[in-house]
Amino acid sequence: QVQLVESGGGLVQPGGSLRLSCAASGFTFSSYYMGWFRQAPGKEREFVARIYWSSTFTYVKDSVRGRFTISRDNAKNTVYLQMTSLKSEDTAVYFCAAAKVRSTNEGDYDYWGQGTQVTVSS
Repeated sequence: QVQLVESGGGLVQPGGSLRLSCAASGFTFSSYYMGWFRQAPGKEREFVARIYWSSTFTYVKDSVRGRFTISRDNAKNTVYLQMTSLKSEDTAVYFCAAAKVRSTNEGDYDYWGQGTQVTVSS
């Protein structure tokens, strides 16, 4: 069956870095756009970044551009989110997701992981 399993979350101080990983199985990973979303306490889930299957095109939301980088390794069926210069407002549960179309809309994503908690606090 389809599985997306995130890892790499945790507690980090402001200004610190984390790298999230998402291991995929059960579908043709290289045929899908992969995205990262996040949901902060009391807020709706929001798009963070996406990457085309060939890694040629990436898109990162404005508020994290320059701090977050999305990448993927199709040989390992894994997508990554490198996060640097973390801020308290980056605190959220981070989800990876897979879509057949290029989109920032969570409704267009077919498969979802369970999420990994990122907490930015001193």
